[in-house]
Amino acid sequence: MSVLLFRDDAYLKACEATVVAMRGDALELDRTVFFPAGGGQPGDRGVLRLDDGTEFEVIDTRKGELADHVLHVLPTGSAPPAVGSKLKAELEWDLRYRHMRFHTALHLLCAVVKAPVTGGRIAADKAHLDFDIEMEKLDREAIEGALNGLVSAAHDTSARWVGDTELDARPDLVRTMSVAPPRGEGRVRLLEIPGVDLQACGGTHVANTSEIGRLKVARIRSEGKHNKRVTLAFAQ
Repeated sequence: MSVLLFRDDAYLKACEATVVAMRGDALELDRTVFFPAGGGQPGDRGVLRLDDGTEFEVIDTRKGELADHVLHVLPTGSAPPAVGSKLKAELEWDLRYRHMRFHTALHLLCAVVKAPVTGGRIAADKAHLDFDIEMEKLDREAIEGALNGLVSAAHDTSARWVGDTELDARPDLVRTMSVAPPRGEGRVRLLEIPGVDLQACGGTHVANTSEIGRLKVARIRSEGKHNKRVTLAFAQ
C-alpha cells in the first residue's frame, strides 16, 4: 500500500520514501509522487536516489494488483535497492507537466465536442480523444477556437471525491465509454472545471486552464464507424 501523494498535490516533484517490496524489475514505495499509467495517461518517469547519491532510473510507473499499489519500473537487469532502503523519489518533471497540461486539455475537448467519448491517449507531444460522432460535425477551426477560449478564460480546476453509490446514480459523470473510472476504495475521484466539465478522473491536471497554453487541432480523422479522432498539440 502506497500513499499516493499526486492525488492531493499534482505539483509535488519529489518525496522521501521507503522501499516496501520488490516485484520483478519494479519496486513499491510506502509513498510516491509517481503517477501509474491509467486512463490514457502514461506512467511517470524519474529517479530514485539513496542518501549516498546512488541513483536508480524509473523508466515507467504502473499500477499493482490493488488500486493503491504503485510499481516503479527499473531497467531490466538493474540491481535494485534493498527493501527497507530510504530514498528520495524525484519525477522527470517536464514530462509530467506536459501530461498534466494535455490531460486538462482533453477535459476541455470533452466540453467542446458534445458526443460520447470512445477512447483517448496522452503522449509528450500530442493527445487525442475518440468520439462517437459524424465526421461532418467536427470543424477544426471551431474546435480550436473554442478550446483556446477556455484556455484563455483561466478556469480553475479542482478535485473531489464521491462514493460509488453516488457515481452509480450519476452516469453522466463517466464520459469515457472505453475506460471505467478507478474503483476499489468505495469512492471515486472527480475532476471539476466549474461551468465547463465535471467527470470521474484519476489523472493529474493543472490548477488553471491558462497553464495549458495555446492549443492546435493537429488532425481529425476517422478511426471507424463509431470513432472519430481529434488530436491536439501545443501551438508553441
